[in-house]
Amino acid sequence: MSSDVPNPNIDAARIDTVRIEDEMEQSYIDYAMSVIAGRALPDVRDGLKPVHRRILYAMHEMGVTSRSSHRKSSSVVGETMGDYHPHGDSAIYDTLVRMAQGFSMRYPLVDGQGNFGSVDGDPAAAMRYTEARMSPIAEELLADIGKDTVEFQSNYDDRLEEPEVLPSAIPNLLVNGSSGIAVGMSTNVPPHNLREVIDATIHLIENPECSIPDLMEHVKGPDFPTGANIVGREPIHSAYTTGRGRIRVRAEFEREQAGKRERIVITELPFQQNKSRLVERIAENVNEGKIEGISDLRDESDRDGIRIAIDLKRGANADVVENQLLEHHLERTFGVINLALVDGQPRVLDLKETLEHYVAHRKEVVRRRSEYDLGEAEERAHILEGRLRALDDVDNVVELIRDAEDRESAKADLREEFDFSEAQAEHIVRMQLGSLTSLERDEIAEEYDALVEEIERLETILANESELLGVIKAELREIREEYGDDRRTSIVEGGDTVLHEDLIPEEDSLILVTEDDYVKRMPVAAFDPQGRGGKGIIGANLKEGDRVSKVFRANTHDYLLCFTNHGKAYQLRGFDIPEMSRTARGKSAVNILDLEADEELTAVVNTDDFDDEEFLTMVTERGYVKRTEAGAFERVRSTGLIAASLEEGDRLVDVTVTDGSTDLVIATREGMAIRFPESEARAMGRTARGVNGIKLQEGDSVVGLVTAEEGRDLLTITENGYGKRTPFSEYRTQSRYGKGLIDIKTGERNGPVAAVESVSEADDLVVMSDDAQIMRIHAADVSTVGRNTMGVIVMRLAGDDRVASVDVIRDAA
Repeated sequence: MSSDVPNPNIDAARIDTVRIEDEMEQSYIDYAMSVIAGRALPDVRDGLKPVHRRILYAMHEMGVTSRSSHRKSSSVVGETMGDYHPHGDSAIYDTLVRMAQGFSMRYPLVDGQGNFGSVDGDPAAAMRYTEARMSPIAEELLADIGKDTVEFQSNYDDRLEEPEVLPSAIPNLLVNGSSGIAVGMSTNVPPHNLREVIDATIHLIENPECSIPDLMEHVKGPDFPTGANIVGREPIHSAYTTGRGRIRVRAEFEREQAGKRERIVITELPFQQNKSRLVERIAENVNEGKIEGISDLRDESDRDGIRIAIDLKRGANADVVENQLLEHHLERTFGVINLALVDGQPRVLDLKETLEHYVAHRKEVVRRRSEYDLGEAEERAHILEGRLRALDDVDNVVELIRDAEDRESAKADLREEFDFSEAQAEHIVRMQLGSLTSLERDEIAEEYDALVEEIERLETILANESELLGVIKAELREIREEYGDDRRTSIVEGGDTVLHEDLIPEEDSLILVTEDDYVKRMPVAAFDPQGRGGKGIIGANLKEGDRVSKVFRANTHDYLLCFTNHGKAYQLRGFDIPEMSRTARGKSAVNILDLEADEELTAVVNTDDFDDEEFLTMVTERGYVKRTEAGAFERVRSTGLIAASLEEGDRLVDVTVTDGSTDLVIATREGMAIRFPESEARAMGRTARGVNGIKLQEGDSVVGLVTAEEGRDLLTITENGYGKRTPFSEYRTQSRYGKGLIDIKTGERNGPVAAVESVSEADDLVVMSDDAQIMRIHAADVSTVGRNTMGVIVMRLAGDDRVASVDVIRDAA
């Protein structure tokens, strides 16, 4: 019989009768709270679960920092398990592996060496084969932990102490996110961009009463380590205001031409999607007939990034295939549950509450650190003060010590004779003779003066909250500069999503489009004007064989009509185009506009620039011109509208806004220009072809259309980077469909005309080359000369590079 069975012959001191349901309920609640607080949920202050915190602290205690050599993962796991986390080694190693995976963590906390798994779902090598150390950013989580900045608690066997929370110089909960399943609840916090989160934190510190939309001007949305696209802004708004939301994440893909067939190439996957399994499921759907039109599927990924090539059958409709892929495979939902521990209790937090708790934590950390540093500084200053007093009366001090019977009596005599403290007397009797030199005294005095200043600074921080907050902001800015990077995840509008333009700051941007339909947006402020004849700076990292086709200026809140070479018009908002750095390639335009094969943007018109009584005047490459009332483009379908019917081989090249009373100037590639009254081209419907505007010589073609505005000049830029300004008055008005006049000489030096614009001296020009060199210059720097001249150098080009596009920033000077 088991010894656990009670002996009925022995009287118990006390017997409590309880209902078994109550006992089970209480026991289960105790277990649930243990899981919630001790294993599954992150702390809002440092964004870490206990296992993550214990691994990092164990590595800190082992000295396995970013500056040390890598150590075997098994030793880190063993140290963590033996001292702090008495659970299975596999759970600890799995956590260590995830902290080292660049596709799992936005900012990895562990620098791994060896096989730490892959986006294909391959497991990491056994812990005896891999090595690890802390990453530099992980050290910021532990910064100042030795200065009594956080509370410590006993470890599981009371041998050691471990931190209850880390000092966390970065807002890690939002930056790296967290996921976990507790008892009856779960958390799923997405990662974010470090720069954006720090900017929002600083904004909150400076404006404690700010609203969540104010913070969302800085935090655009989640920023996943695998990039991809978030579809719609409404779910982001919901997640940030309520702590819960469902965000659609769409893979990044583009189209390529493979001979006479098209190819869809996937380059970025939604967060936590298994690439190998994705390829398998697409292949299964193709074999089952659920997806039609695919002839071949290959995983061409390498160390440079993801590339899944999907070859389409000849004649297959690429739009249909894309929609099928989106429906079944290329979109995933990320369910946001911003649940974290606040004072040991689980709470769902909105964006502002999350940042407020982090700021409160940092205030406590900086306060405790300042108190610790103040104590250390005051203690050292006290010692130095005694040394200085002793050096000022060094003869009597030395004589007193020499006459004393022993060290204890010497210390007692120093305290009595010179009123030294116990610590000062102890230090003085231990001074070496070499420290009595005048040079040593000067050094001590300098150190003492520096300590007095440091003490004053620390006392100011502790006495003045604004000073304390200033320290927090300065440290956050240092972190931002050291570890900040560009967003990886773009935010695009979906079919049934709601726009939240009030969450997006208004700013002027340059929008760049390439021949392979890559598009991106860059702030105009990022480009300072240069002198005429400069080389410009890099504006995009083009893939091999791609060239810039268009650059134009727009505000993020503008409604834009985008016209293509096929004579179609599409509509989008400025912020629909993802903002990226100068060196980024851009995103595929097929994720933004429903473009057809071989369709590219040739002109963009801001709809804020016209009303329904004005006209959109267009010109084609073969010289046809037409005017259509602006009201005809009031409602543009997502698939676009026909803006002009084109002859076979013709293409739409330019569009401008007119009022019906101006003169038009059409310029050609070979340097000709014709000016005629707008009224000679009667208004027509959208689907009309138009009328002849200029009689072209053989081999010539139209490059642009402008209106002859009073007080402005015609700017002409050639492909070789030369240009000029000529007053419109030098171009006499002719009848429509004439040959025109010579505008600029297009010989070997200048090359053909690349673009024409209407400018004034108050404007700036943005000149873009085929190879993505971009230059901003003042229009006034381009000389005003007569018609039929050579012009001056505007942009100096390298090798075979050519000017691709020009746009005007009006009244920029």
